[in-house]
Amino acid sequence: MVLLIYLFLHLVNHALGIWSLELAGQGLALALRLWRSKAGTIALYGAASLHFSLAVRTIYDRRHWTLPPAEWIRLWAGLSLPLLLIRHAVTTRLASSLYGFEPDYQRVIVALLMSGTQGLQLALLAPGWIHGCLGLWFRLRHYPLARRMKPALLALVTLLPLLSATGFIRMMRTVKAKSFALPALDPKLVAHQFALEGWRHDLVTIYLSVIVSAFIAGQLRNGLERRRLQKTR
Repeated sequence: MVLLIYLFLHLVNHALGIWSLELAGQGLALALRLWRSKAGTIALYGAASLHFSLAVRTIYDRRHWTLPPAEWIRLWAGLSLPLLLIRHAVTTRLASSLYGFEPDYQRVIVALLMSGTQGLQLALLAPGWIHGCLGLWFRLRHYPLARRMKPALLALVTLLPLLSATGFIRMMRTVKAKSFALPALDPKLVAHQFALEGWRHDLVTIYLSVIVSAFIAGQLRNGLERRRLQKTR
């Protein structure tokens, strides 16, 4: 729920860009104040660590991979999110903690445009939003009230990412329209770009290694269990 609230607020923040870059910036300042507080940091990164640990355990414990389509979508969304999120987190939170880079929407958008990764930013939150909403629905669908509210919930799940993407595109156009040439990239990012790329590479490698190792270990465990069952028959 903590991670889903984080994603919800992030999507809402992007959607504020429909009205103005300044309004979205004010929302970002409030969000940073919340999530960079001691309580917010512990809650967010504690929830992320716990969620990742449970995901690794689920991959290891799974006895078969015959899943319904909704479960495959949830699995894909959950596993693909960190690959996109690592780039975003390194450029914002890690760059801020290590090198004093303070993100605002103009600086982040300029960095994305200069690197050509603005499409990744638009796609960043969708997997996590889908994953979280599906997981929540699997819990709530047993309640009659939730089933009656399904059309309204589906509309919210669909509409919010669309508004978020619209807001982000509007902010990109605003930044581009401020001058014929893009503003210079923040010098702190330029100075430490090589180090940040190294962080991205290492984090992605660690993430993929843990996921693949959990899958292989689970398959080996399943094979050993099948052999033991065959011997006891």
